[in-house]
Amino acid sequence: MSNTTQTINEQDQKSVTNKRYLPLLLVNYGFLFIGSLSSSLLSKYYFNHKGSSRWVSTWVQSAGFPLLIIPIVVPYYLFKSTQRKPFTGFTPKILALSIFIGFMLGVNNLLFSWGNSYLPVSTSSLLLSSQLVFNLILSVIIVKQKITFMNLNCVILLTLSSVLLALESSNDQPHDVTKTKYFIGYLATIGAGLLFALYLPIMEMVYKKVYCYAMVMEMQMVMEVAATVLASIGMVFDGGFTEMKREGYQVFDKGEKVYWATVVSNVVSWQLCFMGTAGMVFLTCSLTGGICMTALLMMNVVGGVVVYREEFGGVKVVSTVMCGWGFCSYAYGMYVKNKMLKDRDDGGGGGHDSDDKNV
Repeated sequence: MSNTTQTINEQDQKSVTNKRYLPLLLVNYGFLFIGSLSSSLLSKYYFNHKGSSRWVSTWVQSAGFPLLIIPIVVPYYLFKSTQRKPFTGFTPKILALSIFIGFMLGVNNLLFSWGNSYLPVSTSSLLLSSQLVFNLILSVIIVKQKITFMNLNCVILLTLSSVLLALESSNDQPHDVTKTKYFIGYLATIGAGLLFALYLPIMEMVYKKVYCYAMVMEMQMVMEVAATVLASIGMVFDGGFTEMKREGYQVFDKGEKVYWATVVSNVVSWQLCFMGTAGMVFLTCSLTGGICMTALLMMNVVGGVVVYREEFGGVKVVSTVMCGWGFCSYAYGMYVKNKMLKDRDDGGGGGHDSDDKNV
């Protein structure tokens, strides 16, 4: 393919993405909403019913990567909405970066599984909201994110909510979990939040070289293959898939059929979550993606209370209200900013910024 043809195709892909910006953004946020809530509840369901392998819990988070074939090949082969063939334009540098980030994602998945095995869903979700302060700092360093009152206010509120929860953590300790295990789960969850906060701005930096949504999904697929390889190696040392089959048959207290239904449901829900995350970062920015994800953690808190009857005392109420307040203030600030930009463009006759991803 000549350089001229490549440039035309890139411009065409950017145009297609921009025309479909809002619908694509809504679809990805829908994936993120469904995937985030269901994956947290299903992961805890596995541990609640005597599932004990953190490597299995880690493996299901990325093993659904074949599902990404659908958004990769359907636009080209079925809808004919793009002239770009799948996996063209993949440079050795992008491939190497995708593999490296995939291994980092695999470690993050393991830390999440470790924390989720010891902590209630509501506590884990509120702790994960602390990733936002790391996300802001790393976004400033890596992608030169501008600090404004609305994003700083949001980060402060969400961070304080996590601090409040930490101060009252002893009252939330499950009866069958020792203080040591609870502390390990607490640190592992904070570590997962920190690593994911690093993952988001790195992805934003990489996506600046990506000109279409299909390529984002292709990179995501490579990352998840790498994460699955890491989890599979861990599973081999933990007994392999034979041990997984034995766990479903002899250990899981809901029976083998429910065990495999739980595993498959976990695979699909995590795939929706990661697809939504990648799309949000590509279409907006890492900080906006992190704030939207943190807002969804409030739903996970409510889900843990409703589904698993977890305690929801005064501290959790205050933490949840602070999370909601922080997100709403950020969302309103973004609304006001976009309205001012639109009024300015309409008044001055100018066009919108060429890079709609950064809205």
